[in-house]
Amino acid sequence: MAIPEAEPVALPASERPGIAGLTSEKLAAWLADAGGPAFRLAQIRDAVWRSTASSAADVATLPAELRSRLDEAFRWTTLESTELTLADGGRTEKGLHRLGDGAAIESVLMHYPAAPGRRERHTLCISSQAGCAVGCPFCATGELGFGRDLSTAEIVDQVRWAARGLALDGRRLTNVVFMGMGEPLLNLDRVLEAVEALNDPARFGLGARHITVSTSGVVPGIRRLTALGAHFTLAVSLHAARDPLRDVLVPLNRRWPSSDVVAAARDHARATGRRISYEVTMIGGINDTDADAEAIVELLRGDLAHVNLIPMNPVAHTPWAASPMPVIERFAERLRAGGLPVTIRRNRGQEVGAACGQLAAQQAGAPPPAAVARRRALLVAQSREALRGERQPSEPAKAS
Repeated sequence: MAIPEAEPVALPASERPGIAGLTSEKLAAWLADAGGPAFRLAQIRDAVWRSTASSAADVATLPAELRSRLDEAFRWTTLESTELTLADGGRTEKGLHRLGDGAAIESVLMHYPAAPGRRERHTLCISSQAGCAVGCPFCATGELGFGRDLSTAEIVDQVRWAARGLALDGRRLTNVVFMGMGEPLLNLDRVLEAVEALNDPARFGLGARHITVSTSGVVPGIRRLTALGAHFTLAVSLHAARDPLRDVLVPLNRRWPSSDVVAAARDHARATGRRISYEVTMIGGINDTDADAEAIVELLRGDLAHVNLIPMNPVAHTPWAASPMPVIERFAERLRAGGLPVTIRRNRGQEVGAACGQLAAQQAGAPPPAAVARRRALLVAQSREALRGERQPSEPAKAS
């Protein structure tokens, strides 16, 4: 007697993969196993990437049975909930997203109206990890510590969330930057899969030249991107060119010092023809001196590079504040005099904590006052030694 084939058991919702993390090939294989005709693949893909549907049940182009099968096999989105906060008269939208395991991540959507010679832009800053292991002391995400890497679906679902909201108003996302929570090159496989999905004309179709991936200086990751011939923009969080100071501001510098990072970035620019963006968070009295400007000029002179100067956002556990704007402008002029293109970035959403990690840190609760005091005292001591040119003996941040 033949044994009847067992009915497949649907996984709990939290264990189902996010559908946006599937390549077209994997989705086609699933569709074939489900007995669906091949022409449904394009319909499913369009529903995932181009519609405003919030679940498979909303996709009217698909038969009810296939919608049900999709819901049993996949999560339409891995963002379980989103808390939206507006700032700057609605020009900045910050999403605090909860994932299936309760982890909190953030994305920030920034609107730039059209101006003479410049089209309207809608730029989304997304996270690649829950928390961050790098521990830059001026960054609120560093206060949270490292949680885990995000899956491909969890990364691109931030983009789908923003794109759906824009589409409801007849607008479209124009740029994506991996500058949210986490170090993208420490989750490089998933980040590359996400970039592929965003670049793929059959899926999101944004185009690599509208995507920027930032790193605090993971040299093996930069070298891997160069070998792959990646053509998105690479941004390096430099923050200081003097190694004793960069050891404090970017702890990965003890493993991969600034000269090694810039050498890898320089090779990447030569191989791809794409200029490197160097980010410098301007901290009053710490990295905004004439000596710091001269060190950056010396480090980057002659490179295919652009420097972005960004006033520091307030962070509870640091004793520092942003450099005054006249100081930043003087710093910029010294860089320009040294032959470097420079842009001064204006912070967005400060009144609602729209900088990376700030909302998640608020949700996690304030650290004990004694811990804050100890952390501040340590940073004061470390920065004092760094400004004297003394490097820290402590172990480098853990990285892979």
